[in-house]
This record gives sequence, C-alpha cells and structure tokens, in this order.
Amino acid sequence: MVDEILKKYETKKENLISILHDIQNTDPQNYLSQDNIKKVAKFLNISLSEIFGVISFYTMFSTKPRGKYIIKICRSTACHINGAGNIIKKIKEKLNINVGETTKDGLFILEQVGCLGLCGMAPAMMINDNVYGNLTDEKIDLILEEVKSGEYKNESYLCDKLLKREKQTLNVLENMGKIDPFHIDNRYKALEKAIQNMTPETVLEEVKNSGLRGRGGAGFPTGLKWSFTVPLKGEKYILCNADEGEPGTFKDRPLLEGDPHKVIEGIILAGYAIGASKGYIYIRGEYQHAIGIIKKAIAQVKEKGFLGKNILGSDFSFDIDIKIGAGSYVVGEETAQIESLEGKRGNPRIKPPFPGVKGIYQIPTVVNNVETLANIPNIVLKSADWFKGFGTEKSCGTKIFGISGKTKNTGLVEAPFGITLRELIFDFADGVKNDKKIKGALVGGAAGVFIPEYLFDEKISYENFSAKELTIGSGAIKVLDEDVDILDLLINIMEFFTHESCGKCFPCRAGNPTILNLLKKIKTGKNLQGNEWKTILKISQTMKETSLCALGQSPIMPLSTAYKYFKDELKK
Repeated sequence: MVDEILKKYETKKENLISILHDIQNTDPQNYLSQDNIKKVAKFLNISLSEIFGVISFYTMFSTKPRGKYIIKICRSTACHINGAGNIIKKIKEKLNINVGETTKDGLFILEQVGCLGLCGMAPAMMINDNVYGNLTDEKIDLILEEVKSGEYKNESYLCDKLLKREKQTLNVLENMGKIDPFHIDNRYKALEKAIQNMTPETVLEEVKNSGLRGRGGAGFPTGLKWSFTVPLKGEKYILCNADEGEPGTFKDRPLLEGDPHKVIEGIILAGYAIGASKGYIYIRGEYQHAIGIIKKAIAQVKEKGFLGKNILGSDFSFDIDIKIGAGSYVVGEETAQIESLEGKRGNPRIKPPFPGVKGIYQIPTVVNNVETLANIPNIVLKSADWFKGFGTEKSCGTKIFGISGKTKNTGLVEAPFGITLRELIFDFADGVKNDKKIKGALVGGAAGVFIPEYLFDEKISYENFSAKELTIGSGAIKVLDEDVDILDLLINIMEFFTHESCGKCFPCRAGNPTILNLLKKIKTGKNLQGNEWKTILKISQTMKETSLCALGQSPIMPLSTAYKYFKDELKK
C-alpha cells in the first residue's frame, strides 16, 4: 500500500506532509509505523530525524497505534464556554478511557484539539473526517452507537448559517446557499474582463484604489502588499492562506465549501496582477469537506480553460496546487505556513525579508487570506468605486463576522464596516441565550480583545477600533453572558497558546506557560503575592516586543483588555 502511495508523488520534500497524511489515513490503526517512515525517508532522500521532527510538530500525526475512530473534541473558546468540558467527561465515562487512550476493542481513541472551526455549532467534535455539533449527553450516546453500527453521518451541512440573510449586505457571501458550489456556467466574468480588457497594472491599481485591506486579521492594504512584489523579476507565487485556526473563526471554510469558484477566481486574478505563474491553497487538515470541494472545483476550472497554459487565449499561464496542513495554529502565520508548505516544521521565519520578496523556496510570494481573495472578483468586475460604496472612508467594503458563544442564534453575518457589536448581537443573533444578562464579547479570536457591553455601540472599523486600542482581527465575535468566568476563559486561551507555541523563540516558549501558571494560581487563590497581574502584564508586554511572530505577540491583547475592563472580577 505504501509503495502505491509513493508512486503518486514526485520525490520533492514539499510532498512530505501529504505523503504522511495518505499513509496514516490508509493504516487500520491510524498511525505512522517505523517501517513506513523509513520508506518515506528513502523515497524523499531525507533523514529520519528530519521526518520525525515534522511528525512530532503536527498534532494530526501519530507514531503510536490508535483506534479505528479518532474522536477529536474541540476545546476552543466557543466550545469551552458552551460545555466542552462536560462533553469530554461524558465520553470518558461512556468509553471508559482518558484523553489519549484507546478503547480495549480498538474502536475509539479520545483526543482534544485547540479549535475545529465549528464555532457556529459549539460544542463540537470530529470523528475521523465527519463533524458533529450542538452536542449533548444524549446526542453523544446516539452518535457513538451510530458509528459502531456503521451509520457514519456528517453534520457539516449544519455548521454555518447566514443570520437573517435578507438583512445582510451580501457581496462575498452572495452565492452561499443559493447556488451549487460546483456551478461554473457564467462564472469567471471578472477574469474574462481582466484578461480581455485590462492590463495587470490596471488590475493592481483597481485593487489599490478600492481600499481593500487584508481580512485575515492584520488589515494590511491588499493592493500595497501586491505592489511590493510586482517589480521583481522572474517567477512569482500566490499563496491563499486557508489555515483558519484562530479560535472562534469560521468564515473561510463556508466560502471554500459554498462558493469555491469565487475564491479560485480571486487567486487567478491576483496571479495575473502581480505576474505570478502559480498559486497554492494551503488549507488546514481538519477541513476535509472543504478540501474535497476545492479539489473538484479546481478540476472544473482546468477543464473550462481558466487554469493552465495561455488562459483565454492570452499569454498568461497559471496553475493552482493544494497543500494540506496537519494540525498547527502557528502555520496560520505566513512564513510558518511557507515552511510547512515546503515540507518542514512550521517555524516562523525572521522578517525581513518578507514573503513578497522571498517566499516559497525564496521565490517572491504574495500571501492573502481566503476572504481577502474572495473580494477581488467583484472589485475587478464592478470597480473600486463600487467597493468603496460600502463601509467607512478608511475601512472600505464589507466584513464577514462569525457570531458564536452565548447568543440565541449563531452563524455568519456579512455587513459593511461601521456596523456595531450591538447590531450584530441583537439585530442578527437575537441577543443572549435564555435572556441572560450580557457581560461582553471576545472579538478577533483567542488573539483578540475583550470588549465590555458599554462599548457595544462603537462603530466597527479599523480606524475607530485602533484609536481605542481594540482589534477587529478575523471578525470572530464570541458573546459572553453573565455566567462566563473571565479568568476561566483566560486560562483556556493561555492553555491554547502554550500548546500551540512552536517553541522557536524564548519569549513565547517561556512566557506562555509562565502566564498560564500565574492565572491558575490566581484561580486557586493559594500562595498569592498580590502582584500576579502586574507580572502577567509585564511578561505579555515583553512577549509582544520580542517574540518572533504574532503568536507570542498576541497574548497581551486578551490579557490586557480583560484586566482593563473586568479588573474587579479578576482580582476577586
């Protein structure tokens, strides 16, 4: 079987992670044996130590035999406050195993993961490639019995819904739920317009004039980012960052699953604008349903002649490859993702040089988020002025917000910048579950900020939030009711950062567990010195100033805003 798998691949190191996935997925015990690892090392002509270094970095790989069915319980912020701990306890009792153990009959192994991107149906879990959400004790019993009997269902269709679709401003999500994801007739009109009537320079200027900013979290001007790469000679790449690992974030997967052609067209247009010859989609390994859809959609596009040599009879040639992640939050950072794409551990690189100058294999690479690229077709087809008709002067267009947590309804809202948290939570999500009192919201994911209820009328825009030392981040909005324990939630966040740190730089490697231990000490209330919070904020500030990448630089945001707005609760 392994020999047959290896025949499908070229002997390039960048294929290592894909090869390991294929071998593990075909093994009855879901693991990578020593003998198979040796075969891979010989095939790719790389050392065993290098392969074990990669395997040990990514959480989806195992060198120990596991159960036939891998139960992965999500412990992200949304699942945590909605009872993930109780779900884990229930499964442990039901199967008589602890986390990391396999049942005696070899059927199930229980694992915990940082985030599955299923926040709209929290608490959630995966069993192998299938997802299940809105879990209860009763539902757990039913699911496990169904799996045992071979009735293997997938609830991915329940993951995402548009909240009050008729009230939304649907530009990026306009096709979600309305068309077949594989509907390709009368598509790629923006690409046709660009190739037939616009030069690459004109496309670049249109994107620059639109004011589009990166939707992955950083908010950097997209056209400006492209312009750094355009003058460079030789081969160039586009990298679509679909490693949506930020806890609370579930906006990119619905785009990939519901309208893959909009994303693909955006990638091709970006390639045309900067003079790239190849694009990559790096998608997280947990998104198996999306991976299947994207693969099929790309095959359709190639068949239609929108990918490949001399697209639409022009001298522009472009192709797209898919690369699949293996369980790592830090590879959402662009340079760590490039390292992973090359078949390595996902350790961030030192910047500069930035990827736009030296990216994949040191070749200039523009890295953009899924939502960012999905905006490009409408900008090219309808104009920059059309795009600037939405939002605010400095925050143009619409933004996709994922609302989860303690609201009556959870799901997606696409709205122009300038909307408020109060409108999103009460007008679209119908307020707090069980009519409890609202405490605040965690905005932007685990690496986001805590916002109290009295600031919910602030307009959501880059300029306004920045002036108030807040962040929009990925657009994740976790709503917190009166029962949510802020300290408990901070411990959950810091457990996540501690686990996901790649360990390459000392501030992050040492700072995260130190902060976590201090938070746990405050929680117990034992042996307190009285300066714990002062120490926590000092360490997180040092991490912000000295860490290599955004993972180490981020804890300051939830920690400092929690302390600023919920100090009385945290100091009890």
